[in-house]
Amino acid sequence: MDKPQRNALGVFGILAVVITLICCVLPRIAQPAWYHHFANQRSLLGIPNFGDVVSNLPFAVFGLWGIAWMLRALGGIGPVRFIDRREVGPYLAVFCGLVLTAFGSAYYHLAPDNARLVWDRLPLIMTMMALVAAVIAERVDAGLGLSLLPVLMAIGGASVLQWYWSERVGAGDMRFYAAVQAYAVLVILFALFLPGRYTRGWDFGVVFGLYAVAKVFELCDGWIFRELHVVSGHTLKHLAAAMAGYWILRMLVKREPVAAV
Repeated sequence: MDKPQRNALGVFGILAVVITLICCVLPRIAQPAWYHHFANQRSLLGIPNFGDVVSNLPFAVFGLWGIAWMLRALGGIGPVRFIDRREVGPYLAVFCGLVLTAFGSAYYHLAPDNARLVWDRLPLIMTMMALVAAVIAERVDAGLGLSLLPVLMAIGGASVLQWYWSERVGAGDMRFYAAVQAYAVLVILFALFLPGRYTRGWDFGVVFGLYAVAKVFELCDGWIFRELHVVSGHTLKHLAAAMAGYWILRMLVKREPVAAV
């Protein structure tokens, strides 16, 4: 492992330590009681909460598209975009996660409650952790990224289960879940400033930006629905987050190894 790779690994390690310490210092963060009360509750074609349910379709479309492209790349069909074939694993997990997010989120929004929210959050956080593994595979070491993939996804899954358990015992605490999500987002952000082996590294900036926009839409759910009367902020959140998945696929299709430029 050369010096830039050690530096990258050091940055990711420091991020993990700092976020863990902040998580331990902060008081318990309970999920707001109003969380499940989304602005647009209109039904259409017999589907309750139609907008928030069907807006998950792009997750499935981009996820299946990505899976098909990754399998073609793995099989050596078409242009090869990976220096090390082991890098395929984390990205394949990302696109599988997008498909599962489509089903989990749609299931949740049909009848929002904490029990169903587990199936929304599980695939989402595991998708984000798979992307962290992909960044490590590219910026540090392919073997390390692949080895950490199941570990990171297990940590993401555990954060959701811990939150749900805390809700069940009447002491709701989202700190672990929020910390894992924050870590994934910051890794993507820091990836912009780390040396990479491929062109189009700044596409991670677009992914980060789309995530930020999705969060803004989520916070402005009611206001957007009151102003537009047609679509809610939460529906737009789904579309923006799905576009982040598309942008990852776009990056993979268009980029080239730096050595080949």
